[in-house]
Amino acid sequence: MLISLSNINFSYSHKDEEFSLADVNLEIEKGDFVTILGPNGSGKSTLLKLILGLVNPASGSVNIDNVGLKGYTRTELAKKIAFVPQDNYSVYPFSVFEIVMMGRFPYLNFLGAEKKKDIDKVKSALSLLGISHIQNKGINEISGGEAQRAFIARALVQEPEIMLLDEPNAHLDFEHQLSIFETLQELNRNKNITIIVVSHDLNLAGCYGTRCIFMKEGRIFSDDNKFNLITEENILKVFNVHSKVIADSKNNIINVALIPNKLN
Repeated sequence: MLISLSNINFSYSHKDEEFSLADVNLEIEKGDFVTILGPNGSGKSTLLKLILGLVNPASGSVNIDNVGLKGYTRTELAKKIAFVPQDNYSVYPFSVFEIVMMGRFPYLNFLGAEKKKDIDKVKSALSLLGISHIQNKGINEISGGEAQRAFIARALVQEPEIMLLDEPNAHLDFEHQLSIFETLQELNRNKNITIIVVSHDLNLAGCYGTRCIFMKEGRIFSDDNKFNLITEENILKVFNVHSKVIADSKNNIINVALIPNKLN
């Protein structure tokens, strides 16, 4: 099993805010494309942080390729897992090219000198994400959507087995939301990269990937094929909203229309 979380419990308390994850068991196989959905505060982003080792569980274990996270050096783990956080910002005026090159860090020598192979990888990722034309601009001089694509390119050049993305469609218009998810689907299909995406968008989850996880109040509510999971009944239970779900198994897509409360 590529990723395994067993009997995970986690909690934190900050000022008036308290949060906990309880009894989380999750297995993700190589080549999966998984979308994690749920209300704010349900534990979606925390789940990614546990997989990355950014936070430690109070109990339970996280294994990658049957090895606990402590069995990897940070460099070794960076070659296996790439992460695109929800909010990306650089306090330094790095160019887009430099930001993407940072993803090659696990492969550079002790002097940090890049080789032609590293430069070629960066150029290829910039082209794939459609941002070659802004590679010399400062990362803080471009739009939020362009910056998001730059950080996805940075993750891509790590050549990871696993890509974790926390709301990669944030700040993007409709065209680029679809473009990003189509790129992720191509990486999943053509390079066998395991994709795990946190999202609030039921329609994107219904169009891309095959597996969904619904989270609610710090627990996994359900983990299933998207056609079994994205249903009007489950959406009402998890998100407390009514909806109309149209499933098109022939084209492998699900469309969700939310229904205002006043119409119920």
